[in-house]
Amino acid sequence: MRVVRWQPFSNMESLRRQMDQMFDELLEINHQPANINWTPAIELKDEENQVILRAEIPGVEAKDLNIEVTREAVSISGEHHSETKTENKGLYHSELRYGKFQRIVQLPVHVENEQAKAEFKNGILTLTLPKAEELRRKVFKVNLTDEQPQISGS
Repeated sequence: MRVVRWQPFSNMESLRRQMDQMFDELLEINHQPANINWTPAIELKDEENQVILRAEIPGVEAKDLNIEVTREAVSISGEHHSETKTENKGLYHSELRYGKFQRIVQLPVHVENEQAKAEFKNGILTLTLPKAEELRRKVFKVNLTDEQPQISGS
């Protein structure tokens, strides 16, 4: 008979990974409409007074994009049309993504959605989202007198 050491922590870690994967799959199924074929890759960058969101959307024309910005999130959706009417005729292999897409990005801070700016060049969508005024750094000038501290915006 072979003696096997019981390692409860490695078993628990394996179970945790399996549970995480199961919940991730459930969330993906529940939050994506059935007709969504793919999601664009994104990059989110925090700058001093703004958040920069870049999305990789190759092969899509600007007229086929729908961008909605709220204070808390950005929704990018659209459709990548096939170049030919009969996609499968004479096609040996394709890894290109066609069809409808959507990506909803929760923002780490609130933004001024009315002042959002967009640029779409070479398949890269760049959104410049100014941070909400209450989140911008404020400088407090401290006086040594009995007066109240003064706030000056930066």
